[in-house]
Amino acid sequence: MDRQYQKYVGDFIIWSVLLTMPLWLHLVGGYTPLGTRVLIMALAAMALNFLLGYTGVLSFGHAAYFGLGAYGAGLTIKYLIPNTLAGMGVGLIVGIVAAAIIGLLIIRLRGIYFAMVTIAFGQVFYFIAYRWNNITGGDDGLSGWSRQPIDLGFFKIDILHDEKAFYYFVLFFFAISVAIMAAILRSPFGRTLLAIRENERRARFLGIPIDRHVWMSWLISCTFVSLAGTLYALLNNFADPHDLRWDQSGDFVMMAVLGGMRSFWGPLIGAAMFVVLQDYVSSMTSNWMSFIGLFFVLVVLFCPRGVLGIIRRRQVQ
Repeated sequence: MDRQYQKYVGDFIIWSVLLTMPLWLHLVGGYTPLGTRVLIMALAAMALNFLLGYTGVLSFGHAAYFGLGAYGAGLTIKYLIPNTLAGMGVGLIVGIVAAAIIGLLIIRLRGIYFAMVTIAFGQVFYFIAYRWNNITGGDDGLSGWSRQPIDLGFFKIDILHDEKAFYYFVLFFFAISVAIMAAILRSPFGRTLLAIRENERRARFLGIPIDRHVWMSWLISCTFVSLAGTLYALLNNFADPHDLRWDQSGDFVMMAVLGGMRSFWGPLIGAAMFVVLQDYVSSMTSNWMSFIGLFFVLVVLFCPRGVLGIIRRRQVQ
């Protein structure tokens, strides 16, 4: 009962902070787009954690689907339909289809082999975006477009140009995504993923179709990463080849590890730490990556279970 009560209190605190963030963020030296970026990166990190933390499969190629979502949204709005929701839908579908096909090709691999192949496929998409100058803008990125009013057919809502309104727009999709992931993890399918993570061989002896479950976990994870990519493109009104690159995937892994990759809210905490630290340090020095790398190493050495792991250990004591 105490643990359940602590869970409810923790959830209440997190949602209270997220719902009120635009109201107090400027008081601590922040700004609303920074909070929006935290939400988007947290969604991507939580999606990766669905595969890494709850299924036990490491991917270093999730940036590919993050970037496909971003470019799918941007290209749709710029060249096809100037509609925000349509752009998000196309970006999401492109990411899902790519993840489904690639997942079928790599699903039998495990460990470092799986991770390396995901990097390889991710780099393929990166070089396509980098070289296809006429369509994607190449190294300069995809610009010349912006998020449009929400068009519901019978009327339009022109609020997304406002930073606070766009924050709550992102929060809406974040909340839906988090609710779906939580429901899946509480289901028998989610419990099966935990069994695969803890002992894949024993799960296979029990008759669980391991490859099918890992593929479904991969697809669910990439779906929400693609959604995060569409929102990131809308935040910046820009899509960058870096969104597809392997080091972006590394950032997602770092966020999950910083917060605690075997806890549901850990990646959110890790994303907040990573994004805020990156924003603050990069404003002071061009060598900000060295400081973030050092911080990550210290966390891994002294807090291997992440920030939430430390909090839970103290609560138990």
